[in-house]
Parts: sequence; C-alpha cells; structure tokens
Amino acid sequence: MDHTDLKILAILQEDASVSVAEVANRVNLSQTPCWRRIQRLEESGVIQRRVALLDPRAIGLDLTIFVEIETGDHSDEWLKGFADTVSAMPEVMDIYRMAGDVDYLLRVTAANMAAFDDFYRRLIKAVPLKNVTSRFAMERVKATTAYPLPRLDDGRGLGRKRNAEAG
Repeated sequence: MDHTDLKILAILQEDASVSVAEVANRVNLSQTPCWRRIQRLEESGVIQRRVALLDPRAIGLDLTIFVEIETGDHSDEWLKGFADTVSAMPEVMDIYRMAGDVDYLLRVTAANMAAFDDFYRRLIKAVPLKNVTSRFAMERVKATTAYPLPRLDDGRGLGRKRNAEAG
C-alpha cells in the first residue's frame, strides 16, 4: 500500500459516496487507475464494504449499553454457541473478546429500558453466563468509523487535516 492508496482510503473513510472522478481528482490520478486501485483495495479486503451511517437517536435507538460478560466456560463449543447466539441478536452492534477480568464486551443499542430488559432476558436465557454487568452510556462524546492511517510526509495522520478544515 503506497501513499496514493492511503489518500484514497482517507477520502473513502470520510465519505464513501464520493465519485471515482472526485477521488481521482483529489489524489491526482486519472479515473481508470484510481478505480483500479479502489477495486484492488476491495478485493484484498482492505475496504470491506461501503455503508450508510445512521444516527441512532433519529431512528429511535436512544440507549447505548456496554455489556460486560464473564463466563465460567472457555471451551470452543461454548464460544461458538455464544458467538452464534449473540451475533444473531440485532441489538448487538459489536462483540469483543477481552483480556482481563471481563471475558467479552458487547456494545448494544436499544430504544428504551424495556427493550434492553427484553434483550437482557433473551441473552441470559440463551447462553450460560457467570456474570453480566451493564453500563449505560449517558452521552456519546465522539463516534467515528474512520481508522487512523499511517502518518505521511506532513507528520500528521491522514484525515486530520481535512477534519480540522471542516470543523
């Protein structure tokens, strides 16, 4: 991956709906080589998919909950069952296997406390768990889907300059 690929990734992380012509213009390439680079980044799995990011509150999902899970069973069977079950629950946005005193951390979204309680009851019924702790977010201070990219010639992470200019 070279400097141009990183520039393309920075642009697409900011707005994946930008036309190939605009991306090409911003990275000083013609459209066809730019399109080929984007295709190569997609085929290699660097670009996994392109999505629309929604405001959870605008669609009635007012609660964000971080659910810490401890298990007494660390077998492959349990992990597969847990991963399959929890992955199928639409309220679960992220699942992380953790190091430390918590085994798994889930980021869950729900419309309200009753909806979360329904989720919680389905979770504890579906999989044997040792301990479940829920922490409710009061405010989302920062949210991004853009990963910091390797530093380039200017000594700053890509995307920082553009974000600073926009804000």
